[in-house]
Amino acid sequence: MTPKKYSSALEAVSMIESGEYVWTHSMAATPVMLLEGLYQHALQKRDITVMQLHTEQPDTIPADKLQGHIRNRCFFVGKPTRRMVQSGQADYVPIFLSEVPILFRRGHQKVDTVLVQVSPPDKHGLCTLGVSVEATVAAIEKAKRVIAHINPLMPRTHGDSFVPYKLFESVIEKETPLHIHRQAEQNEISLKIGRLIAELVEDRSCLQMGIGAIPDAALAAMTGHKDLGIHTEMFSDGVLNLLEKGIITNRYKARHTHKTVTSFAMGSKKLYNFIDDNPEVVFLDVEYTNNTNIIRQNDRVVAINSAIQVDLSGQVCADSLGYKIYSGVGGQMDFIRGAALSEGGKAIIALPSTAKNDTISRIVPTLTPGSGVVTTRAHVHYVVTEFGVANLYGKSIRERTQELIKIAHPNFREELARQAREMWELNI
Repeated sequence: MTPKKYSSALEAVSMIESGEYVWTHSMAATPVMLLEGLYQHALQKRDITVMQLHTEQPDTIPADKLQGHIRNRCFFVGKPTRRMVQSGQADYVPIFLSEVPILFRRGHQKVDTVLVQVSPPDKHGLCTLGVSVEATVAAIEKAKRVIAHINPLMPRTHGDSFVPYKLFESVIEKETPLHIHRQAEQNEISLKIGRLIAELVEDRSCLQMGIGAIPDAALAAMTGHKDLGIHTEMFSDGVLNLLEKGIITNRYKARHTHKTVTSFAMGSKKLYNFIDDNPEVVFLDVEYTNNTNIIRQNDRVVAINSAIQVDLSGQVCADSLGYKIYSGVGGQMDFIRGAALSEGGKAIIALPSTAKNDTISRIVPTLTPGSGVVTTRAHVHYVVTEFGVANLYGKSIRERTQELIKIAHPNFREELARQAREMWELNI
């Protein structure tokens, strides 16, 4: 089949009908042009569901205007959809990132149309999904149609990224800049947490990290390490310096030796240039990258993840501010468990000790009502703040409480101890 070429995004999405379930490519590969065309097209249709992970698109989706026409179904919540989810205008589905492809493959979630942003076809007629594979491979497998924005600026990537040009039903070709994610500014707190994390990392460790100031600070503090590896769901610019210095070699990984393994990447133009047609970076289906049984096969896996709150028993909230959904479950538990089962692995939750200019402790007696427990107290191992490292593995409630109070901000330690004595009747 030869795809139909269109000059406008509105024309390219014109075959989408009322009641369809549409999956959109996500992260830095968000097909913004196609989504904007869909928003126009949907005004003539009813009850279209747009399914997504974190998307990068205009800050404001016209939810009021599209009510009854489009409803977003979010497997992860980002800035463009957060307000809609919190106001009830969009839906949030709590799910491990590794299981989103399973929803499609096992038929639990219908997919009619997939919108993607891809690199141009090569001499073999193969486009690639570029900087974001995640669950899009599975969605393509099950969809009735795939509509593509072919972007010459999209890096050509290796792994599970290849999609035959002839698979597309319609295409629009246009050069548009990729989303640039700028590195977060560092401060004394993030730098200190980063150094503490780096001290936990041994040579020949295999790293998983998220995006933000703390992961970047941790990577920046690893310049004295040797032969690190990467098996992660995502990476950003923080890894480039270590790759260029030969600190990340991937030499001692049991799986995909000499390869940096990820499912998506988001960062600077320099990062995208590094990724482009680089066979040493492989973008794989997130059902695979985040599979606990795959992760654990590498030795010394270090998983570095964040939290909004940690309570004194070790429960970790990472997706909500009380009842207000802020982000999502994501891949935290996939890697926390994978690292814990890895020989010599370390599962790390890292967070600043306070919020709102030291007025709120993020180490709390109990999680705020409505908060989601993303990592359970039985799964958590290391918790790191700027005041130190608490190793909770194999510790009792009393011992955990003592360890966590030590790394809480000094302004809150006495009150935390008092509340712990009242709640748990602990002698601390």
